[in-house]
Amino acid sequence: MKFVVKVVLIAGLSYITEQFLPWWSVVLCAFLVNVLIPTKSFNAFISGFLGVGLLWLVFAWMIDSSTDSILTEKIAQLFQLNQSGLVVAATAAIGGLTGGFAALTGSLLRTINQEDEVKPGYYK
Repeated sequence: MKFVVKVVLIAGLSYITEQFLPWWSVVLCAFLVNVLIPTKSFNAFISGFLGVGLLWLVFAWMIDSSTDSILTEKIAQLFQLNQSGLVVAATAAIGGLTGGFAALTGSLLRTINQEDEVKPGYYK
């Protein structure tokens, strides 16, 4: 449940901040959500990846469909791709990686000053 809340929070905050701030504001949103809500590192990365990646996928798809794929076809020709949909997918992947690494950084920053639990049978 916490995972879904984090994905929705990251996507929602990123959507709001991208309306007023530059593209890299999604990094701040993913970072802050994962500093405030603790989870394991892998879950943090996936939540940031999905939150920002899905948001950018929807944005890229909406822009692509509203402009009749004029720009994406030209970019696809520039990179010698067969389909303009690959440009939309690449946009989502780049956004997802950016959000994922920001979320991972936030999660690891939270755990940097925490002491490890001493497991039964082990000495500190």
